[in-house]
This record gives sequence, structure tokens and C-alpha cells, in this order.
Amino acid sequence: MSAYILVKGNLLDQPVDAIVNAWNRNIIPWWLLIPQGVSGAIKRRAGLAPFRELARHGPIPLGNAVLTGAGRLPHRAIIHVAGISMWWRSTPQSISASTRHALDLAAAQRFESIALPLIGAGTGGGGEDAVEHLMHTEIERHRYGGEVRLVRFAND
Repeated sequence: MSAYILVKGNLLDQPVDAIVNAWNRNIIPWWLLIPQGVSGAIKRRAGLAPFRELARHGPIPLGNAVLTGAGRLPHRAIIHVAGISMWWRSTPQSISASTRHALDLAAAQRFESIALPLIGAGTGGGGEDAVEHLMHTEIERHRYGGEVRLVRFAND
């Protein structure tokens, strides 16, 4: 079981091996999208390298995850999850699957720690409390042995 911590703050400032980017299905080229939310913050601080790498993965099935480098961020990697559909909406299934697949990748890469935003709560239209509950349930079920930080955004 993982060590689970709920944190208020900025995802990019968490002292973890990997952060999770709440992304889309990766069908529309990243350079056509207006940066917003977590992805926008990552683009501004990490630079474009992680998104160029992400583009090479092609379309991502809803709820799945892919790994890229972290660009200029101090983390070892970024895990990008397809948490929202082509209609820019999240569902309980896409949120749970995204959480599970992010933890699967973190375990496979032997990361000791990971930080996740509330997947699908922003652009995806999910309510923060409902998304937090879904993600908490999935984190508790998973066998990932590292530290999991679930980050509720707060401007400090």
C-alpha cells in the first residue's frame, strides 16, 4: 500500500520523483492547444520538450497514461494521463482509470513518490470533492508502494 497524503499547493512544487499531467487523448497537436490548468503550468516551467516527446506517442486511449522526461522541472519524469474525452469532459471511469494507470507507471519505473492533480476537475468539468473521492478510492486500492501526493491547487 502507498503512503497517501492530501496536499494543498502547487503540483509543480512537490518534492517527488514524478508528477502527473492531466492531459487529453493527445489527438489534437499540443501546439494548437491554448495552455490552461496543469498543462499550461507545466509548459511554462518545463518548456516544450515534454510535449514534443508526448506527441511522438500518438493518440492515448481514454484513461491511459504515458511517460516523458520532465524538461526543466526538477522531477525525474512526467506521467501524462488522458483524463478527458474529445468533448473535454471527464467521467468517473476516466478519472479512476487515469489514476490507476499513472500509479502503474510509477510502480513500473520504481519511482519512490508521485504527485497527482485532481484529474478532470478543471477543464474536465468534474467537481473537486467528487474527483478527490474517486482518486482517493483508486489510490487506496492500488499496490503502489511509494508516496502518493494528491494535490488540490492553492495559490500561495
